[in-house]
Amino acid sequence: MTNSRFRALEIISTRKRKPVVSPKEKISDYFGELTFNQAAMHEFLTLEAYNAVMEAIDSGKRIDRKIAGQIASSLKAWAISKGASHYTHWFHPLTGATAEKHDAFIDPVEGGKAIEIFQGSALVQQEPDASSFPSGGIRNTFEARGYTAWDPSTPAFIMGETLCLPTVFVSYTGESLDYKTPLLKALSAVDKAAVNICHYFDKTVKRVSATLGWEQEYFLVDSALYNTRPDLILTGRTVFGHASAKDQQLADHYFGIIPERAMEFMKDFEVEAHKLGIPVKTRHNEVAPNQFECAPVFQEANVAVDHNQLLMPLLEKIARRHDMNVLLHEKPYARVNGSGKHNNWSFMTNDGENLLTPGKTASSNLRFLTFLVNIIKAVDVHRDLVRAGIASAGNDIRLGGHEAPPAIMSVFIGSQLTETLNNLEKNFKNGKVKANNNIGMRLVIPKIPEILLDNTDRNRTSPFAFTGNKFEFRAVGSSASCGLPMIILNTIMADQLVKFKSKVDALVANNIRKNDAVLQILRKYISESKRIRFEGNSYGEEWIKEAEKRRLSNIKSTPQALDVFIRPETIDLFERTKVLSKRELEARYEIKLNKYTKKIQIESRVIGDLARNHIIPVAIRYQNLLVENVRGLKEVLDKDSFEKIAQTQIKMIKEISGHIDIIQKNLELMLDERKKANKIESAVSQALAYNEKVLPYFDIIRRHVDKLELKVDDGLWPLPKYRELLFLQ
Repeated sequence: MTNSRFRALEIISTRKRKPVVSPKEKISDYFGELTFNQAAMHEFLTLEAYNAVMEAIDSGKRIDRKIAGQIASSLKAWAISKGASHYTHWFHPLTGATAEKHDAFIDPVEGGKAIEIFQGSALVQQEPDASSFPSGGIRNTFEARGYTAWDPSTPAFIMGETLCLPTVFVSYTGESLDYKTPLLKALSAVDKAAVNICHYFDKTVKRVSATLGWEQEYFLVDSALYNTRPDLILTGRTVFGHASAKDQQLADHYFGIIPERAMEFMKDFEVEAHKLGIPVKTRHNEVAPNQFECAPVFQEANVAVDHNQLLMPLLEKIARRHDMNVLLHEKPYARVNGSGKHNNWSFMTNDGENLLTPGKTASSNLRFLTFLVNIIKAVDVHRDLVRAGIASAGNDIRLGGHEAPPAIMSVFIGSQLTETLNNLEKNFKNGKVKANNNIGMRLVIPKIPEILLDNTDRNRTSPFAFTGNKFEFRAVGSSASCGLPMIILNTIMADQLVKFKSKVDALVANNIRKNDAVLQILRKYISESKRIRFEGNSYGEEWIKEAEKRRLSNIKSTPQALDVFIRPETIDLFERTKVLSKRELEARYEIKLNKYTKKIQIESRVIGDLARNHIIPVAIRYQNLLVENVRGLKEVLDKDSFEKIAQTQIKMIKEISGHIDIIQKNLELMLDERKKANKIESAVSQALAYNEKVLPYFDIIRRHVDKLELKVDDGLWPLPKYRELLFLQ
C-alpha cells in the first residue's frame, strides 16, 4: 500500500489534532477592529472629513479631493497603528474573484531614508494597468489603461499587513470592467424609484436601500486527500468517484453535532471574519457529509457583496491552517447535495422599515403589496435574465437535483399571500379588497411557549421564494459573486417601479383616487404575472410539463442561458436604467461564454489525464493479476475443476477489458471533438460545441471509471474514494 492515496490516509491517521481554542474576548470586543468603521473614523478623522465620508455613504455626495487628502492621512495613521505597511485598491474584476496590487507607504527622502506617506490622489484613484483581466473586447492588451476609484460607501479594511480600499474598476473610456460599478448604479436606480413609490404612502421616506443576506454553503476535505486528487485541485470537483455506501441518505449530518475538526476551523474563521466586520452569525452542518453553511446578518447590498467576496478566500485561507481545504464548487461530489449561495433580498427605508414586511395599517399593507407584486411582475417579465444571472458550468450540474432549485424560474409566495393576491384580482371593488386575516397566527401546544406562525411557509424547491420579509433567491451558485444577481434583481426592480409609477400617475391625472389607482394597476400585474407563481414541488416532472404549458423557459445549460444578455430588450433595459451600456453587456456575454468554454476544456483535459495515466494503468495491472491467477489455476486443476472455478475470474477479466475499451474509445472521441471546438473562432459557437459535443462524454467515461472502482483491488486504486473524502477523520 504505497500509492499516494494510502500515504494520505496514513498522514491523516498520525496527524496531531490542534487544540480547540476559543477567544477569551467577547465578539463585540473585537468585531470590526480591522475595518475603518465609524468608531475608527471618529478617532482618526477631522470633523470635516468625517462628515464628508458620512454624506458620501448616506446620500452619495462626492468627496472633494482636498478633503480626500485629510482622509488619506488619517487612513494611513490608522492602518500603521494596526501594523499595516502597504495599501491596495481592492476591486472585483469580471473574473468573479477579487484583485489587488500592493504598494508600500514608504517614499524615499534625502540621506537614504524613507518616510511613510499616503496622499489623497492615491486614495481616490489609481491606474493599476490590469490589462490581462477579461474585458470582452472593451480594451486591447496594448491599450492598458484601467482606473480604480475609491468607493467610500463600504469600509476599508486590513488583510495581513495591507490596507485594502474597496474600489470600482473602469477602462480608459469609462466603461466598467467590474461588478461593483454597475451594482452601485443599480442600487442608486432602485433607491430613486423606490423612494418615489414610498411617497405614495409616506412622504418622509428619503432613502431606500436594497439589503442582502447571503447564506454560503461549502464542503471541507482533508488536505492530504485533496492533494492526491488532481481533479479537485484543478477543477474544484471530483470528475470520478463511485457513491459511498453511506452518504446523506440517513439525513444524520444535517443540523447534527458539528464535527470537532470542523468546529475548530469555524471558530478560527469566525474570529477573523468578525475582525473584518463580516457579521457572520449562523453556522451549521448541511445535508451532505462534510458540507456546512455560514450566514451573516443582513447588510446593505453593496457592503454584503464585498463581504462575501472577502469571505470566500478567507474560508480557504483559514481551512489550510487546519490541514483542510474548502470546496466552493457547486457540485464537488456526484449524487449528493451541491452547494448554493442563497441571496436573501429585501428593501429598507432610511428609518429602518422593511418594505417587504406586512404592515399593521391599511396604508402600510398596501405599500407591502405594492412592492411584493412589482417584484413578482419584474421577475416574470425578466425571468430569462434572472436565469442568466446564475448561469455557470458548475451551477449547470447543481440545478435541478438534491435540494437545488430547477433551471425553471418561478416565484413562491405561500398559500396565504396567494389567497390575498387572488382576492385582490377577483374581488377588487371601489378600492376595497378582502384581506386574509391569518397573518400572525399563533400555535398553542401544551407545555410549549406560544409559537408565532409566519404568513408564508418555506418551499426549498423554489428558486425564488418569499420567506416572510424577504425574497430568497436560492438558485445562486456557491462559488459565484453575489454581484451579478444583485445587479440584475435591483435593475429590473428599478425599471418595474418606474413603469408602475407612470401608470398610477396617469390614472391619478384622470381623477382616479391614488389608492384606487394603485390597486387597479396591482390587480392588472397580478393577473399578468400569475404564470410565474408556483406553490408546489419544483422538482417534480409534473412541474416541467406545467411550466411548458405556461411558456416558462427551462434553460439547462449556460451557453443557451447567456443569450439573453444581448437581446434587444435586455440592452434597452440596462441602457434605460443607465446601469450598463450595450458594449458593456456584450463584453460580459463574451467573457462568460469564454469562461464556460475554458472550464469545460480544463475538465476535459483532467478527465483524459486521470483516465489514461491513473485509472487505466491500475485497471490493467489488476487485470494482469487476475490473468496470472487464472493461468496458475489452469496449471494445478484438472479441466473440469478449472472450468467451474475460473469462470468468475474470467468474467471479471472480460468486464474490466470492456470498461477499459469503452473508456479509451470515448477519450479519443472526446479529444477529437475538443480539437474541432478549439478551432472555432466564434465565442458563441465554441461554447455551444463544448456544451453539445464535448460535455456529453464526461458522464459516459465517468460511468465506466466508477464501475472499475468497484472491481479493482482497493489496495491498488489510486484516488481517494468518496467514503474517505466525505467523512472528516
